Amino acid sequence: MSVAGAVFWALVVLATLTSLATAWTLGANSNSPPFAPAIGANAISTMRAAFLIGILAALGALTQGGAISETVGAGLIDGVQITSLAATAGLLTATGFMAFGVYTGYPVPAAFATTGAMVGVGLSLGGDPAVDTYRRIVLFWLLVPPVSGGLAYLTATVLRRDDIPETVGVPLLAAVVGGIIANVQLGIIPSPPDAAQSSVAGFIARRVATPTVAGIDPVAVLVTLAAAAAWFVAIRRRTQASVEGGIRTFLIVLGSVVAFSGGGSQVGLATGPLENLYGTELGLPSIVLLALGAVGILAGAWMGAPKLLQATSREYAQLGVRRSIAALVPGFIIAQLAIALGIPISFNNIIISGVIGGGLAGGSAGVSRRKIGVTLVFWLITLVASIGIGFGLYRVFAAVLGG
Repeated sequence: MSVAGAVFWALVVLATLTSLATAWTLGANSNSPPFAPAIGANAISTMRAAFLIGILAALGALTQGGAISETVGAGLIDGVQITSLAATAGLLTATGFMAFGVYTGYPVPAAFATTGAMVGVGLSLGGDPAVDTYRRIVLFWLLVPPVSGGLAYLTATVLRRDDIPETVGVPLLAAVVGGIIANVQLGIIPSPPDAAQSSVAGFIARRVATPTVAGIDPVAVLVTLAAAAAWFVAIRRRTQASVEGGIRTFLIVLGSVVAFSGGGSQVGLATGPLENLYGTELGLPSIVLLALGAVGILAGAWMGAPKLLQATSREYAQLGVRRSIAALVPGFIIAQLAIALGIPISFNNIIISGVIGGGLAGGSAGVSRRKIGVTLVFWLITLVASIGIGFGLYRVFAAVLGG
């Protein structure tokens, strides 16, 4: 084997290990919050929750992670392909920021760190900024706090109303979640030739093949309503038998779908930088790369999540189950929207905004202005600094290893 070949394969190994480390970190940290409320309400044990988080997040990564992985790997820079050396530099930069956040307790968002790092290495390669993509991503990021907070406020208000009993309010929220699930795009559902994924509602609508009305397929609408009704009836029966039991059941279901969505929305942060390396240079199908990320997330959830779950469950127990539900429902909706649009997101951003919005429904957000300010500043610092460090680190690698 030539020296150049040996260096290439060494970089492949290094980039793959760094991607696994990034996925491990995401599995251990970013996917834990969804089950914390259920643990705080004594609906599920910590170890069982960690086991479910790993399985569900890994499944989400395999079936929904392709769009965001493609955006991170190829959509952030125009005119150049991300090389193995550039991918390694970008992943090391992003992982360094996430490790800093874990060990210091500062709120470092993984999506901001990875996006910034890949923009930095792409610019260092000589690529052009993908301005249109940046506009879409930044607009989505800016809308997340008000939308997540607003949805959480609305949800918490419904749950707190005296004229809406919990045997109706909680099942209504379950119906919303069920209707959305019927339209979630998954890679395992047969799709039309021009798409990589499809939903249950879309698949059934294609099988029946009825004419659309004003661009809307009536069969898909009926399937959505049927799914919503089924979820409403199931959770209503549980709440009628026992209000607390029904709420606990819904917390577990909600935690499951949010953890699944978390895997789909987060895996691209670990696998995206390797899109060109695995797909073009190695000629491997995309499912191989997603499987790599899923394994890392699974390992991180099983090995690292229990400790974090115990800590976060105490915080959610203080919030109360209703405010916890109010924070998680927007998390599911926004994560699925981000996956559909192929936009990398920070789960912490969504959850924090949801907690604040849910708190406002009770008259107080429960989060100090100083803490909110520090969080926002760190998000901005993470984005800007990761661009600069990614740019510089690739230049150093290129100078030492010869490109």
